[in-house]
Amino acid sequence: MAVPVLMFAGGVIGNIIAIAALSGSNQGRKSSAFFALVCGLAVTDLLGTCLASPITIATYLDRNVLDDRNLCDFHSFLLLFFGVAGLSIICAMSGERYLAICCPYAYQRCGIDKHFAHKCLFCIYFCNIVFCCLPVMGMSESMCQPSQTWCFIDWRASDLLPAAYSFLYASVSFLLILMTIILNCAVCGTLLIMRRRKVHNPVSRGSTRARWTALSSDVEAQMMTVLMVTSAVVLGCSAPLVVRVFTNQMTQTENSHADLAAIRIASINAILDPWIYIILRRTLFRKVRKFSKRVYSSRKGRTSDNQEGLATTPET
Repeated sequence: MAVPVLMFAGGVIGNIIAIAALSGSNQGRKSSAFFALVCGLAVTDLLGTCLASPITIATYLDRNVLDDRNLCDFHSFLLLFFGVAGLSIICAMSGERYLAICCPYAYQRCGIDKHFAHKCLFCIYFCNIVFCCLPVMGMSESMCQPSQTWCFIDWRASDLLPAAYSFLYASVSFLLILMTIILNCAVCGTLLIMRRRKVHNPVSRGSTRARWTALSSDVEAQMMTVLMVTSAVVLGCSAPLVVRVFTNQMTQTENSHADLAAIRIASINAILDPWIYIILRRTLFRKVRKFSKRVYSSRKGRTSDNQEGLATTPET
């Protein structure tokens, strides 16, 4: 009983603090699409915690709670929806950073701002609600899992439609994970290439230098740090459940301990995400960056002093 209660409290408190911290940001950051997507992810995590966790807590008080078919279907829908919605928003955040850094002209021409991000969030919610309602519409069936504390789709179904939905859900989640990784790698590769060009060609044209200066600003660096850390947390928490869906449907063997561990790891995501936004706030990020620059400068100075000392040493 203590574990779900603590997870519920941690998710609610952490996400409320994160939303408050994000709301206190300056107006310039609030107008960006990335900021709107981060807020959307925080609100999604808060909603998922507030809707799903009370049902789980109730099952510890009464093991027969999920015997109600409607409540079981609703709990299964919540776990399906908030799992794939988090992956969709992270993928959208990666796509936004890819367009901003790799295709800046297309980014400006499309007018990607917070209003565009709000429309994107609406589309993500609408599409995922329809997708996760398919089991209720008859494509699959929700069933109470052996621990009697959560409901999920029948992921060991022998019938064609339920098995197809299990593979479809796992495949969509896997594609979102893969796309996020590819976009993040593309962004990091572009930043490294631009950094290398700046180092080797310091007297390049002003437009290129100005572009790199903008991309290497505190705000851009903070966005990329938040994106990378959040992506690692979301993907790491979501991947075990995706693996369990594939494994259960393909092997048809039951491993309730592995299934329960996978859903618990997925639930931890809503607790960890908000603390990323809190810890990586701009003020703290600036302090960390200044400290890293000092350490780098001191090391570079010691290296140059050592090289000068070796150069002036007389030959024996």
